[in-house]
Amino acid sequence: MIILISPSKSLDFEKPNPITETTSVDFPKETSELVKKLQSFSVADIRQLMNLSDNLAILNYERYQNWQKEKNPKISRAALHAFQGDVYQGLEADTFNEEDLEFAQKHLRILSGLYGLIKPFDLIQPYRLEMGTSLHIKDSSNLYEFWGDKITQKINEQISKHEQKIVINLASQEYFKAVKDKKIESEIITPHFKEQKGDKYKVVSFYAKKARGVMSAYIIKHRIQDAKLIKDFDWNNYQFNEKLSTETDWIFTR
Repeated sequence: MIILISPSKSLDFEKPNPITETTSVDFPKETSELVKKLQSFSVADIRQLMNLSDNLAILNYERYQNWQKEKNPKISRAALHAFQGDVYQGLEADTFNEEDLEFAQKHLRILSGLYGLIKPFDLIQPYRLEMGTSLHIKDSSNLYEFWGDKITQKINEQISKHEQKIVINLASQEYFKAVKDKKIESEIITPHFKEQKGDKYKVVSFYAKKARGVMSAYIIKHRIQDAKLIKDFDWNNYQFNEKLSTETDWIFTR
């Protein structure tokens, strides 16, 4: 089983690395190509490309100008503790024990516009590059074209080593679009989290993001490898809604 989640814009590279035995990213060549392209951009180019404020444009311009080609623990952090957005507040990786971390390294993957597919222990540098960015590079007009089948192939390669070949898609639509779902050599289950509003159920982004992180932690801490057991998830009054669910889209409502 592999769990897919999205990265976040909020980062923390100030605290010491709690994970000392880090790993290397799977697509260093592709990441270097993207960084080289972004290093050719001015502050104004970065601002327009990513639709950023002046301060954020300067910050990300400097990040790419100061990028280190070699692995440098002084300016990098294990990905599991680098991202700090809503999903990661739900994940609460700081509470993981050694066995949790080991399970996460094997089963959790983070989709990324810059790195493609990240393992929790992978050492990454601070960056911003959302998967939906229309970055023209080589013959590609956006990052979906740039990554092509590479992320999908890597997922297939890694899941082939798992006993239960199921992908639990807890990523956002923007990021999961980078995965060619029809080429994934396993079943894909996508949990959804909805709030009852009158007689209808609707997705509220903030709550859904946090719930995706909490469910990821639930799978990790319970060492779940049989997908059916995910239906027992009941955090914060969310419960599996069999009537609204299909075989591949599992709806949790409250």
